[in-house]
Amino acid sequence: MGDGGPGLNTGGRGQMFRRNGAQCVATFAVDEVRVLRKVAGEVVGLLTDGMDHTDPVVSRLFPDIYPDRPDDSAEFRLYTEGELKTGKIDQAGAILAALPDEGAGEVRLDGEAAEAWLRAINDARLAMGTRLDISADTDLSEELERAVIHDPGSSRVFQLSVYAYLGYLQESLLNALPEIK
Repeated sequence: MGDGGPGLNTGGRGQMFRRNGAQCVATFAVDEVRVLRKVAGEVVGLLTDGMDHTDPVVSRLFPDIYPDRPDDSAEFRLYTEGELKTGKIDQAGAILAALPDEGAGEVRLDGEAAEAWLRAINDARLAMGTRLDISADTDLSEELERAVIHDPGSSRVFQLSVYAYLGYLQESLLNALPEIK
């Protein structure tokens, strides 16, 4: 996912999600809005452009429930995939709907919208992590440092930065969410 673009200037900005009454609130810069639109749009595109189950990203988002029994997995998928796919599209759509129309701006999420954002961010990170070959054992800081040393202007540096940013965004939203009543 993602093929490069403007860098994110998120370090130390302190504008990630915080609780404000019954809402999670964050202010996003122009580049952040642009990146979130692109990432959410790519997830929607992946799910609406005819899913290929041989694609490792699709397999990661829709894992086989019975890996040792392909026929049973196919039957299970037949009955559940449509609803799961619609849910994932709706969650990515929740990000697109809440972002400012133009430029920078504030996002306010109630509990339901915040949960949709969390699921959509998780899907985007799963997709990006699969494309970037990131595993649970990957040290993201080291991986980003290696990519910068190899080619500081590469799309991989940008993609790893977006992946890290989404993780930070997800964590800040998780930290704000439990206090919502």
